[in-house]
Amino acid sequence: MEDAFNIGVYSDALVLLATAGLVVPVLRHFGVSPILGYLGAGALLGPLGLGSFMASIPALYWFTIVDTESVSSIAELGVVFLLFLIGLELSLQRLITMRRLVFGLGSLQVLTATAAIGLVLWLSGQPAAAAIILGASLSLSSTAIVLELLSNQGRLTTTLGRAGFSVLLAQDLAVVPVLIFVSILGGDTHGSLLGSIARALLQAVLTLGVIAILGRLLLRPVFRFAASTRSNDLFIAATLFVIVAAGVAAHQAGLSMALGAFVAGLLLADTEYGKAVQATIEPFKSLLLGVFFFSVGMGIDVREIIHNPAWIAAAVAGIIAVKALLTAGLALGFRLPRPVALELGLLLGPGGEFAFVTIGMAAATQLIDAPTARFALVATSLTMVLLPLLAIAARRLAPILAQKDVPDPELAVVPELLKGHAIVVGFGRVGKVTAALLTEHGVAFVAADFDAAAVTRDRRTGHRVFFGDAADPMFLNACGLPDARAVVITIQAREAIDRVVAQVRAMRPDVKIISRARDAEHARHLYAIGATDAVPETVEASLQLSEASLVALGVPMGPVIASIHQKRDDFRAELQKASVEAGRGDSHAIRSKSSQQEQES
Repeated sequence: MEDAFNIGVYSDALVLLATAGLVVPVLRHFGVSPILGYLGAGALLGPLGLGSFMASIPALYWFTIVDTESVSSIAELGVVFLLFLIGLELSLQRLITMRRLVFGLGSLQVLTATAAIGLVLWLSGQPAAAAIILGASLSLSSTAIVLELLSNQGRLTTTLGRAGFSVLLAQDLAVVPVLIFVSILGGDTHGSLLGSIARALLQAVLTLGVIAILGRLLLRPVFRFAASTRSNDLFIAATLFVIVAAGVAAHQAGLSMALGAFVAGLLLADTEYGKAVQATIEPFKSLLLGVFFFSVGMGIDVREIIHNPAWIAAAVAGIIAVKALLTAGLALGFRLPRPVALELGLLLGPGGEFAFVTIGMAAATQLIDAPTARFALVATSLTMVLLPLLAIAARRLAPILAQKDVPDPELAVVPELLKGHAIVVGFGRVGKVTAALLTEHGVAFVAADFDAAAVTRDRRTGHRVFFGDAADPMFLNACGLPDARAVVITIQAREAIDRVVAQVRAMRPDVKIISRARDAEHARHLYAIGATDAVPETVEASLQLSEASLVALGVPMGPVIASIHQKRDDFRAELQKASVEAGRGDSHAIRSKSSQQEQES
């Protein structure tokens, strides 16, 4: 029994846990990104770092990684969980809302960067397939580091945050076809290349179709059963089972585990269990993703930097420069402000974590030779290390450009002073219908939207809409909030709606706030934070469907309209009552806690 005890596995586990529990928190205290901490620890404690001296210094056995294969297999789960979370954060509605930046700016960034870098590599002597894979891999940026930087700065909801998230989302989606492309070229091809690609694509589509169909049929029942037990352990087990099962199914079909997990996350995104699942796996994801970056660091050969310092420096500078210039230029083409374009370019210029996945797969299947793969991974790692410095430089340079930036004249127009008017927040399809009806009934209003391109386009076609953030107190004052009778919120994003309602209610406790809501739960939340009236999309859809059905079945229009109005009033009263009771419960809990603290003191 003693001979079966593999001490190497436990020593490696101790090194990983010490990194996660001791080294990374210390580095984070000094402002160093945890991801960079894992990368550095992997490079230092891996077989190419201190591990290379183990033969002469046996004591290093307890401080370095012995079995790299066991660490790499655990690290793969980190990527699986990351792609699952990316799928979970998506939804069809969210993609539609962000389609302009995701499928426009984001897709163009990936395509142009892939073409530019791939062309340079092909001209330098790389085979066409290797040049395309390297170009696509290096075109990607670090979702984990960039979002962490923006989150720490509290800028995820700014124009830069939304643009950055959109491009990173497009890049994450681009990983899927890149992985398929590598799998196809790296497999055993019999016959023509086009025939092999067609067969592999067909197999991929069939596999993903089966996962999607089974997911639609089984996911809700599985999580409904797990949730009904009221056992957190069973819910965690169900979540881990779905992730791993989808990954294994994809792997058995010749695809990557990460791709299967992404599809599972996408299917769960539109269910009522999405948020609970996300909260459940967040701790696992963070630790496993840390192991992934640790394993990436283990592959960084410092000797490569020593042997080719000039070429490494040129590659690092070239990757950042090409991507930053292309990204900033495209951002300007999409009418983003110059300071935002500059920051976006510098933040997305460095490489990203998925380059290690795609280049590693290509190297394993000999699509890219080992020296080229090592060189590319070292250059990518160094660009990621430079990201915090680039972020600091971008923030300092952005104000200089802001002074010289001249906005479109349509965006500089300010609302005229009105009294007793309505403020319509959002000028999409719902906002336009609302504005048209207000005009028809002679009600004055000010329409506002935060999409610069849409505002420019609408003003040029004759619509009276103004550019600005309705959660900004200065802009609300400019729209005449102190003299407004009502604020009508027509936007879709839940977080943005909540911010606007909270800000308006803080400035005007007496003004009427009529807000669009995603569902009944969101409506209850809006009532609780101060909305006068909240209109859930799901409830309104059911009422309209019921009205059309009753009329089609021959029920007279008068009674139908009366019953629909009554049902709407019942729903409104029920939601308002639930929000009030929830507020009372929170207040009671706070008072009880305060009383308990007083007794203890």
